[in-house]
Formats: sequence, C-alpha cells, structure tokens
Amino acid sequence: MSPDIANAVALTVAALATAGVIVRPRGLPEAVWAVGGAVMLVAFGLLPWRAAVAGVTAGLDVYLFLLGMMLLSEVARETGLFDWLAAIATAHARGSAPRLFLLIYGVGTVVTVFLSNDATAVVLTPAVAAAARSARVKNPVPYLLICAFVANAASFVLPISNPANLVLYGRNMPPLLEWLPLYLLPSAAAIVATFLLLRWSVRRELAGEVAREVPRPHLSLGGRAAGIGIVVTAIVLMTVSAFDIPLGAPTAIAGIVTVLFTLLIEGASPLRIVRGISWGVLPLVAGLFVLVQALDHAGVIAALAREIEGAAHLWHDGAAIGSGLVIALASNLMNNLPAGLVAASAMQSAHTLPELFRRAVLIGVDVGPNLSVTGSLATILWLAALRREGIKVSAGTFLRTGIVVMPPALLLALGTAWLTR
Repeated sequence: MSPDIANAVALTVAALATAGVIVRPRGLPEAVWAVGGAVMLVAFGLLPWRAAVAGVTAGLDVYLFLLGMMLLSEVARETGLFDWLAAIATAHARGSAPRLFLLIYGVGTVVTVFLSNDATAVVLTPAVAAAARSARVKNPVPYLLICAFVANAASFVLPISNPANLVLYGRNMPPLLEWLPLYLLPSAAAIVATFLLLRWSVRRELAGEVAREVPRPHLSLGGRAAGIGIVVTAIVLMTVSAFDIPLGAPTAIAGIVTVLFTLLIEGASPLRIVRGISWGVLPLVAGLFVLVQALDHAGVIAALAREIEGAAHLWHDGAAIGSGLVIALASNLMNNLPAGLVAASAMQSAHTLPELFRRAVLIGVDVGPNLSVTGSLATILWLAALRREGIKVSAGTFLRTGIVVMPPALLLALGTAWLTR
C-alpha cells in the first residue's frame, strides 16, 4: 500500500471512529468507538505501535485529573452530600423557580472555576437532579442544562478549569498571575452571556413555583469528610496551578485520600465507590489521543501548521479570531478534546504565532462545544451522569438551546479577547 493510500485509509478510520463517539450507533459506549478505531489503526499497520503508545502516554496528566474528579464525585454521592446540598439550595430558593435557577448557575460557575468543567458535569449533575426532586420540579431539564452550559462557558477562568487548557498549552502553561490578565475578562463575558441567554431560552419552564419546604437530610461524618475533601482539593489545585505544576497527580492523590479517609470514617467497603465510577471515560480519552496521533502521522497537523502560519501572516488579528470560530465548529463536529489536541500540535509546529491566536483557539475549544451534546468531554460526562439518574436529554433539545446560547457568548468572549490583546 502506497503512503498516500495508507494515510487516506488512516484518516478515514479516524473520522469514522470519531463519528462513532459522537453518534453512538446501537447505543454502544463512546469508548468502544475511540478504542476500536485506535486498535484498527495499529492492527492494519496504518499507525506504528510506538506512535500509538506515545499518544496514550501523552494523556497521562488528563487521565489522573479525571480519575481524581470521578473519585470525589462518587464518594460525595454515596455519602449523601449531594442530597444535603440539594435541600439547602431548594430552601434558599424560597419557592421561586428563577431563584433556584440562579443559585444553581452560581454554584456551577464556582465548581467549574475551582474544580474544572468535568467536575461540574460529574459532581454537580447528581446534586442538581437531587435538588429538582426535592423541589418537586415538573421538568428538571432546564436546571440540568446549566451543568452542561456553565461547565464550558466558565472553563477558562483559571488554568485548572478545563483539562483542554492543559492540552492546548502543554508544558508551556502560563502561571496563574499571567493567565488571569489574558482570560479573566473574556471568561466573565462568556459566563454572563451564557446565563442571560440560557435563562431566556428556558423562561417558560421557569414560570411556576417550586416547593418551599423540603426535609433536610442528616449529613453523616462521611459526608462531611467528602465535602472537606472537595474543598481541600480546590485549594490544592489553585496552589499547584500558581506554581505551574501539572494538575493530574495532585488531583488523583486528593481524590484517593478523600475516598480512603471517608471510607475509614464510615467503615464502608470501597467496592461501592469503584463500581460507581464511569471507568469508560479513561479509555475513551486514550483512544482520542491515539486518533490524533494518526492525524499527525498522516501529515494533517503539519499541513494545518503551514496554513495557520500563512493566515497569521496575511490576516493578523482576523486570522486569530477566525481560528477561534473554526475550532469552535470543529469541536462540535469531532469533540473538543481531539480538536484541541490537533490545534495544539499545529500551533506548536507553527512556532511564530501571536498570543491572541492561542487565546482565540482556547476560547473556541472551551466555549464552542455548547452547540453539540457531544462537543466536549464535559458534556459526554454530563450525559453519562444523566443516564445514571434515569434522565434523557436529546441531541435535538441540546442543539435548539445551544443555537441560542453559544454563538453570541463565543463572539462576545472573542471580541473581549481582541479588545484586551
């Protein structure tokens, strides 16, 4: 097989595998398609096995980060922390559906900023579902949509707010005090715009009242330990981010320590926690890393780097903003993790790009996925959390809301980044 034909076949396999992740034919898990595509590439000699191994190992920091977050979420759910928080949120809403909506959005913003968008999808979604049950809400979907939309909109306030930020910057992640001047104002624009547009799009569903009085469950010592563990994890992540230390290992260690400490207090078996974790997320991410390696091996990333450099030379700021819009669309078509990996590799190969280029691409990768239900890893985790709660949100429902919410928020964030360049 000639190199050109082999590259074409490899790209076809990668495209079909990515489509499988998004569409989930026959309801098979996303990981089946990502891993299946990666295995096919190696088995048919379309990608050297060493390159595949390099792709898998490149995601180590992301795997550890996700593991820590999933451990924290599961121990909080098992100890009743979510139900306790849900009762508090419902009580503070005082019978007002719009006030409950605002409270959940505010909490989602804080969780995303200090614990990551994946934590919002994994940790907050069960809590919001519990709050909707406590408040006897007829339709919980508007409140649950918050968990998906704010998870992406607020995911670039800090470097730790999104694993995609780790992917885009790699070893060149700016320290916290350098990051904030670059992204704080664009983040604020995205958060506010997303809230206003999302609130408007679900205004009819928020017309009624919610329950005023709900019983507050007793919070066990284990639940308190889980809550303390989550707070300590946020502090740890803020600290290591300030010193430009990779986030994966500290997150995993914090999650493991919190689980062990909580189980020790409650005298419970760890099997419940282990069984409750969505382990398929880790091979899914590994498979996506391998698919990106296939694109690199086929010369796609080098070609993209040349195009980016040419556009930057001709169009300057316009090319940067345009790249942010293109990567936002690509994130919805192929998921923002592989899109971010491709963009990061292309920008590293290009070398001579202005900082606005990277800022625009990161904003596109973070905010852009709010159009498609599988546009980001956070929304995939959100869907998995909804399935565990017995709740279904269709791709059409998400798209109808996303069309209203995402484009204005993205344009406003990109415009703010351009004004503050």
